[in-house]
Amino acid sequence: MKVKWLGHACFLITSEEGLKIITDPYSAGGGIKYGPVDESADIVTVSHDHFDHNAVATVCGRPEVVSGSGVKNVKGIEFRGIATYHDSSGGSERGANTVFCFALNGIKVCHLGDLGHTLSRDQVSQVGPVDVLIVPVGGFYTIDDKNASQVCDDLKPKVIIPMHFKTPKLDFPIAGVDDFVKGKKNVRRTGSSEAEFKQGKLPAAAEIVVLQPAL
Repeated sequence: MKVKWLGHACFLITSEEGLKIITDPYSAGGGIKYGPVDESADIVTVSHDHFDHNAVATVCGRPEVVSGSGVKNVKGIEFRGIATYHDSSGGSERGANTVFCFALNGIKVCHLGDLGHTLSRDQVSQVGPVDVLIVPVGGFYTIDDKNASQVCDDLKPKVIIPMHFKTPKLDFPIAGVDDFVKGKKNVRRTGSSEAEFKQGKLPAAAEIVVLQPAL
Protein backbone atom coordinates (compact mmCIF):
# COMPACT_ATOMS: atom_id res chain seq x y z
CA MET A 1 0.00 0.00 0.00
CA LYS A 2 1.30 3.44 -0.94
CA VAL A 3 0.39 6.71 0.78
CA LYS A 4 1.05 9.97 -1.06
CA TRP A 5 0.43 13.33 0.58
CA LEU A 6 -0.98 15.74 -1.98
CA GLY A 7 -1.36 18.57 0.55
CA HIS A 8 -3.41 19.70 3.56
CA ALA A 9 -5.64 16.72 4.52
CA CYS A 10 -5.63 15.24 1.03
CA PHE A 11 -3.89 11.91 0.47
CA LEU A 12 -3.79 9.45 -2.40
CA ILE A 13 -3.78 5.92 -0.98
CA THR A 14 -3.15 3.16 -3.50
CA SER A 15 -3.58 -0.56 -2.90
CA GLU A 16 -1.22 -3.18 -4.27
CA GLU A 17 -3.91 -4.02 -6.83
CA GLY A 18 -4.08 -0.40 -7.99
CA LEU A 19 -7.31 0.74 -6.32
CA LYS A 20 -7.02 4.44 -5.50
CA ILE A 21 -8.59 6.32 -2.60
CA ILE A 22 -8.33 10.09 -2.19
CA THR A 23 -9.13 11.67 1.17
CA ASP A 24 -10.52 15.17 1.73
CA PRO A 25 -9.72 16.87 -1.61
CA TYR A 26 -9.31 20.65 -1.32
CA SER A 27 -10.10 23.62 -3.55
CA ALA A 28 -7.12 25.89 -4.15
CA GLY A 29 -7.52 29.49 -2.98
CA GLY A 30 -8.65 31.02 0.29
CA GLY A 31 -5.19 30.59 1.80
CA ILE A 32 -4.49 27.25 0.08
CA LYS A 33 -1.64 27.53 -2.40
CA TYR A 34 -1.18 23.84 -3.08
CA GLY A 35 -1.57 22.88 -6.72
CA PRO A 36 -4.91 21.54 -7.97
CA VAL A 37 -5.77 17.93 -7.17
CA ASP A 38 -5.35 16.41 -10.61
CA GLU A 39 -5.10 12.75 -9.60
CA SER A 40 -7.73 10.18 -10.49
CA ALA A 41 -9.37 7.93 -7.91
CA ASP A 42 -11.85 5.10 -7.53
CA ILE A 43 -13.11 6.34 -4.15
CA VAL A 44 -13.10 9.72 -2.39
CA THR A 45 -13.71 10.17 1.34
CA VAL A 46 -15.03 13.48 2.66
CA SER A 47 -14.78 14.13 6.39
CA HIS A 48 -16.91 17.29 6.38
CA ASP A 49 -18.44 19.86 4.11
CA HIS A 50 -15.81 22.63 3.98
CA PHE A 51 -14.10 23.84 0.80
CA ASP A 52 -10.68 22.62 1.87
CA HIS A 53 -11.95 19.05 2.37
CA ASN A 54 -14.93 18.42 0.06
CA ALA A 55 -13.79 19.43 -3.45
CA VAL A 56 -14.80 16.12 -5.04
CA ALA A 57 -15.12 17.74 -8.48
CA THR A 58 -11.36 18.32 -8.57
CA VAL A 59 -10.68 14.56 -8.58
CA CYS A 60 -10.31 12.95 -12.00
CA GLY A 61 -12.24 9.87 -13.04
CA ARG A 62 -15.66 8.98 -11.68
CA PRO A 63 -14.98 8.16 -8.03
CA GLU A 64 -17.61 6.99 -5.60
CA VAL A 65 -17.92 9.36 -2.65
CA VAL A 66 -17.97 8.17 0.96
CA SER A 67 -19.18 10.59 3.63
CA GLY A 68 -20.97 10.54 6.95
CA SER A 69 -20.99 8.05 9.81
CA GLY A 70 -21.84 4.37 9.62
CA VAL A 71 -20.52 1.43 7.63
CA LYS A 72 -20.36 1.57 3.85
CA ASN A 73 -18.98 -1.02 1.45
CA VAL A 74 -17.55 0.48 -1.74
CA LYS A 75 -15.63 -1.46 -4.38
CA GLY A 76 -14.90 -4.24 -1.93
CA ILE A 77 -13.60 -1.92 0.81
CA GLU A 78 -15.46 -1.45 4.12
CA PHE A 79 -15.40 2.13 5.36
CA ARG A 80 -16.40 2.86 8.95
CA GLY A 81 -17.35 6.46 9.55
CA ILE A 82 -17.23 7.57 13.18
CA ALA A 83 -19.12 10.71 14.14
CA THR A 84 -16.97 13.37 15.80
CA TYR A 85 -16.78 17.17 15.85
CA HIS A 86 -14.73 19.87 14.14
CA ASP A 87 -14.26 21.66 17.46
CA SER A 88 -14.18 21.04 21.20
CA SER A 89 -17.68 22.48 21.69
CA GLY A 90 -19.81 19.66 20.35
CA GLY A 91 -19.84 21.09 16.85
CA SER A 92 -21.31 24.47 17.82
CA GLU A 93 -18.34 26.34 16.31
CA ARG A 94 -17.46 24.41 13.15
CA GLY A 95 -19.90 21.53 12.87
CA ALA A 96 -19.48 17.81 12.46
CA ASN A 97 -16.49 15.75 11.37
CA THR A 98 -16.25 12.11 10.32
CA VAL A 99 -13.29 9.89 11.13
CA PHE A 100 -12.83 7.17 8.49
CA CYS A 101 -11.35 3.74 9.10
CA PHE A 102 -10.68 1.18 6.37
CA ALA A 103 -8.20 -1.54 5.47
CA LEU A 104 -6.10 -2.01 2.34
CA ASN A 105 -3.87 -5.05 1.84
CA GLY A 106 -4.36 -5.98 5.48
CA ILE A 107 -3.25 -2.58 6.77
CA LYS A 108 -5.75 -0.70 8.94
CA VAL A 109 -5.87 3.00 8.05
CA CYS A 110 -7.55 5.79 10.03
CA HIS A 111 -7.92 9.33 8.65
CA LEU A 112 -9.10 11.72 11.36
CA GLY A 113 -10.28 14.54 9.10
CA ASP A 114 -10.58 17.86 10.92
CA LEU A 115 -10.93 16.34 14.36
CA GLY A 116 -11.33 19.13 16.91
CA HIS A 117 -11.17 17.24 20.22
CA THR A 118 -9.63 14.23 21.91
CA LEU A 119 -11.54 10.98 21.56
CA SER A 120 -13.89 9.50 24.13
CA ARG A 121 -13.43 5.90 25.25
CA ASP A 122 -16.37 4.93 23.09
CA GLN A 123 -14.88 6.63 20.03
CA VAL A 124 -11.52 4.96 20.64
CA SER A 125 -13.37 1.63 20.81
CA GLN A 126 -15.24 2.40 17.57
CA VAL A 127 -11.96 3.16 15.79
CA GLY A 128 -10.40 -0.06 17.03
CA PRO A 129 -6.90 -1.22 16.07
CA VAL A 130 -4.96 1.16 13.80
CA ASP A 131 -1.83 0.52 11.78
CA VAL A 132 -1.53 3.86 9.97
CA LEU A 133 -3.02 6.96 11.60
CA ILE A 134 -3.33 10.19 9.61
CA VAL A 135 -3.72 12.95 12.17
CA PRO A 136 -4.16 16.76 12.07
CA VAL A 137 -1.61 18.53 14.26
CA GLY A 138 -1.75 22.24 13.40
CA GLY A 139 -4.31 23.43 15.92
CA PHE A 140 -6.73 26.38 15.66
CA TYR A 141 -9.17 24.59 13.30
CA THR A 142 -8.27 21.11 14.60
CA ILE A 143 -6.55 19.47 17.53
CA ASP A 144 -3.14 20.92 18.31
CA ASP A 145 0.14 19.11 18.89
CA LYS A 146 -0.69 18.20 22.51
CA ASN A 147 -4.14 16.84 21.79
CA ALA A 148 -2.87 15.09 18.67
CA SER A 149 -0.26 13.39 20.84
CA GLN A 150 -3.01 12.30 23.23
CA VAL A 151 -5.07 10.85 20.38
CA CYS A 152 -2.02 8.94 19.16
CA ASP A 153 -1.44 7.59 22.68
CA ASP A 154 -5.08 6.49 22.87
CA LEU A 155 -5.19 4.79 19.44
CA LYS A 156 -1.67 3.31 19.58
CA PRO A 157 -0.97 3.17 15.84
CA LYS A 158 2.17 1.66 14.37
CA VAL A 159 2.66 4.56 11.94
CA ILE A 160 1.65 8.20 12.48
CA ILE A 161 1.42 10.57 9.50
CA PRO A 162 0.88 14.24 10.48
CA MET A 163 -1.31 16.44 8.27
CA HIS A 164 -3.19 19.75 8.32
CA PHE A 165 -0.21 21.79 9.47
CA LYS A 166 1.42 25.03 8.32
CA THR A 167 3.61 24.88 5.21
CA PRO A 168 4.87 27.56 2.78
CA LYS A 169 1.85 26.72 0.61
CA LEU A 170 -0.73 27.20 3.35
CA ASP A 171 -1.66 30.60 4.78
CA PHE A 172 -3.99 29.32 7.51
CA PRO A 173 -3.16 30.51 11.07
CA ILE A 174 -2.03 27.10 12.24
CA ALA A 175 1.23 25.63 13.57
CA GLY A 176 3.83 23.70 11.63
CA VAL A 177 4.73 20.08 12.23
CA ASP A 178 7.76 20.79 14.45
CA ASP A 179 5.70 21.34 17.61
CA PHE A 180 4.18 17.89 17.19
CA VAL A 181 7.41 15.97 16.56
CA LYS A 182 9.54 17.84 19.11
CA GLY A 183 10.94 15.47 21.72
CA LYS A 184 9.41 12.39 20.14
CA LYS A 185 11.33 9.28 19.19
CA ASN A 186 11.23 7.43 15.88
CA VAL A 187 10.59 10.46 13.67
CA ARG A 188 11.34 9.87 9.98
CA ARG A 189 11.40 12.89 7.69
CA THR A 190 11.25 11.23 4.30
CA GLY A 191 11.95 14.25 2.09
CA SER A 192 9.32 12.70 -0.18
CA SER A 193 5.58 12.93 -0.66
CA GLU A 194 5.14 9.16 -0.66
CA ALA A 195 5.70 6.19 1.63
CA GLU A 196 4.97 2.51 1.17
CA PHE A 197 3.74 0.13 3.85
CA LYS A 198 3.38 -3.65 3.83
CA GLN A 199 1.55 -5.96 6.20
CA GLY A 200 4.00 -7.72 8.48
CA LYS A 201 6.68 -5.11 7.89
CA LEU A 202 5.32 -2.24 9.97
CA PRO A 203 7.54 -0.82 12.75
CA ALA A 204 7.46 -2.52 16.13
CA ALA A 205 7.49 0.86 17.91
CA ALA A 206 5.28 3.72 16.72
CA GLU A 207 6.99 5.70 13.98
CA ILE A 208 6.12 9.25 12.90
CA VAL A 209 6.49 9.61 9.13
CA VAL A 210 6.65 13.26 8.00
CA LEU A 211 5.87 13.58 4.31
CA GLN A 212 6.38 16.52 1.94
CA PRO A 213 3.32 17.77 0.02
CA ALA A 214 3.34 16.64 -3.61
CA LEU A 215 1.39 19.63 -4.88
